[in-house]
Amino acid sequence: MRSRPIRRAQLISPFGVGAMVVMPDGNSLMGAGLDHWFEREGGDTDSRRIDIDEFRVEEWRLQRLLRVSHFRLPPDYREFRPGEAPTNTGLTVPYVRFPQWHFCSRCDLLMERPLAEHGRIRCPECEAGKHYGILRQVPFVAMCSYGHIQDFPWREWVHRTGSPPTGEKMRLVATGSATLAGQEVRCECGKRRTLGHITEASEDGTTTYLSSNLMPGARFNCQGQMPWHGGNDSQRCALPLRGTLRSASNVYYSTIRSALYLPRTSGAVPSELVSLLEEPPLSTLLHLLKGSGVDIGPDVLRSQQPQLLDPFSDDQVQAAITLVVGNGAGAKDAIPREIEGDDAETAFRRPEFEVLRTTRDDQQLSIRQLPIGEYAGEIRKHFSRIMLVDKLRETRALVGFNRVFPEQGHDIDNRKALLRRKPPERPNDWLPAYTVYGEGIFLEFHEKSIHAWEQGDRVKARVAPLVAHYSDVQQNRKLQQRSVTSRFVLVHTLAHLLMNRLTFECGYSSAALRERLYVSSGPGAEMAGLLIYTAAGDAEGTMGGLVRMGKPGNLEAVLQRALEGAQWCSADPVCMEAGERGGQGPDSCNLAACHNCSLVPETACEEFNRFLDRALLVGSLSEPGLGFFGARVPDGAQTQLEIGTTAQV
Repeated sequence: MRSRPIRRAQLISPFGVGAMVVMPDGNSLMGAGLDHWFEREGGDTDSRRIDIDEFRVEEWRLQRLLRVSHFRLPPDYREFRPGEAPTNTGLTVPYVRFPQWHFCSRCDLLMERPLAEHGRIRCPECEAGKHYGILRQVPFVAMCSYGHIQDFPWREWVHRTGSPPTGEKMRLVATGSATLAGQEVRCECGKRRTLGHITEASEDGTTTYLSSNLMPGARFNCQGQMPWHGGNDSQRCALPLRGTLRSASNVYYSTIRSALYLPRTSGAVPSELVSLLEEPPLSTLLHLLKGSGVDIGPDVLRSQQPQLLDPFSDDQVQAAITLVVGNGAGAKDAIPREIEGDDAETAFRRPEFEVLRTTRDDQQLSIRQLPIGEYAGEIRKHFSRIMLVDKLRETRALVGFNRVFPEQGHDIDNRKALLRRKPPERPNDWLPAYTVYGEGIFLEFHEKSIHAWEQGDRVKARVAPLVAHYSDVQQNRKLQQRSVTSRFVLVHTLAHLLMNRLTFECGYSSAALRERLYVSSGPGAEMAGLLIYTAAGDAEGTMGGLVRMGKPGNLEAVLQRALEGAQWCSADPVCMEAGERGGQGPDSCNLAACHNCSLVPETACEEFNRFLDRALLVGSLSEPGLGFFGARVPDGAQTQLEIGTTAQV
C-alpha cells in the first residue's frame, strides 16, 4: 500500500476515523477504524518492538467523562535504520480507498474497485482499444444521519429496484448541463436515469428523495455500511438514505471533547509529585504495575526510580499513588459540584472555572493574579478578576463523528462504537487524542453588575428573538437543547471582540486564538467568565505575547478599542438592523454580528459562530443605553462628525 503523510492533529480532526481526505495524487481515502492502529502494514512479524506507552496520554477528568482507560497520540512514522533503536518504527495509520466506484473520463465506464486498491487504475476498456484512460473516483456517495456511508447505489438507481441485475456495464455520462440532472447513468441493457434531485431531503431529514424515489411503491433505506472498518461490515439501519457530493461539508463532523489540565492535589500531596507520577517514566511504571495486579506502594516505585522520589515522604507518595491510580477520586478542587440546572458540559467546566480563579504554580498549569486595582477604566468597573495563565495544557480527544447534522443527540457510547469494529475491553478502551500547551487570559465579570443588567426588561426583550430562532431550528437541525441567556450572549460576544482585537495587537493569526466560556445562572453558583488562549504542540508552550497583553496598561487599551470597534460595523446599519428583523448568521442565531465585526474562524469558536450580539455590549442604534458597557462614540468618529458639519456649513 502506498503511504502518504498527514499531520498528527489532523487524525483527530478533520481527517479522523470515517473521514475522507483527498491525497496529492487525487485519490480519496477514508480513515480506518481504531482496531488496526499501532500495527505495521502486513502484520507485526519482525523483531521491531512496539511500545504503546510512548504514545499514552493521561487526562484524568476527560477519561472519567468519556469512560476510557487512557488516550493515545496518533503514531508518528519513523523509518527503520540499521544500528538504531527499532522501537515504534514503521507504524502507519491505515486508510481505505473510498468511494469504490470509479468512472473513466474518456469513455464514461463505471466500475467498482476494492477498498484496498491503490495508485492509478487504467481503464480496461480504453486499454483494450489501445487508448489511454484513467479511472477516477465518482464524486457522489450516499449516507444516513446515524453515520453510515456507502457508495451511491448506481445499479439500484438506474434499474429502479433493490435487486438489480449484475455484470452489465454502466456508464456515467455528462450531458452538458451544470446541474445534477445533467449527469446520467446508463446501463447497456438500455435503462438510463439522471441524478436529478438525489441530494434533496426534508428539512428535518426524516424523508429523502433518494430513499423515496429509487424504486416505485417502496422505500430504499440505508444499508448500514461502514467501509472505514475495511470490509463489508454493516448494521441494521432503517434511516433514509441521501445522496451527496463526497466533498460536501456535511459528510463528516468530528465530535471532539477537550479538557484543561487540572492538578490532582489534596492537602497531603504536593502538585510536583502528582506531575511526576503522570509523566514517563513513572506513569509507564504505574501502568505496568496496575495491569499486572501488583499492589503499588512507595517501596515498589522507589526501587525503580529512587532519585525522582527522594524529596517526598512515603505518606506523600502513597497518597499520590491513590490519586493517580484511582483516576482522580478524592482530588480536591477538580471534582464537579452538583448544581441544579447545570447541563453535563457546564458541570464539567465548573472545576476549571474554580481553578482559573485561583493562583497556581504547577508544572503544567501556572496562573497568577494581579490586583484589580492596578487596572483602570472599564476593567476595574466591570470585572472582578483578571488572571494571567502563563502555562496551560489542553487535551483534545476524538469521541466519534456525525454525518448530515453536526449534533445528533446520541450518547458518548453510541459515538465511540462507530470508531471500532468490536467493542474493546480494558485496558484497550482508548481513544485518539493530542495535547497542546499554551497561555491565556481569564476574565471574570462582576456578578452583581451582570446580574442587575440581565434583569432589565429591554435586555430580555432583545434576547427573546434569538431564543425563538434557536427553538425554531433546534428540532429540524437536530441541535441539542440549551439555555440561551443574555449573560451567555454577552460573554460570548465579548470573547469574539477581544480575539479579533488581539490579532491586531499582538500579531497572532485569526485562527491561533481560542475561547473557552464559563457561564451559568444557577442560584448561588453563578459563572460569568471567559478564557482566551493560544496553544501549540510544543511542550514549552508559546512565547508569552498573549499574557503580556493582559497586564495593566495593555488590557485596558485592548478592551477599549474592541468596544469602540463594536460601536459601528462597516456593514451598518444593515448588520444591526438585520439582526433586529429576523436574525442572521448560522441558523439565524445571531443578532448584530457579522464577518465584519464579530465572527471568528470556526475553529476558534465553541458555538459555530452562533449566539452573538454586539448590541448587548455597546447598545443598538435605537437603544444606545442597552449595552452592558454603555454607549460610547470613538474619539475619531467625533472628530469626523465635527469636520463634516463644518464642511457643510
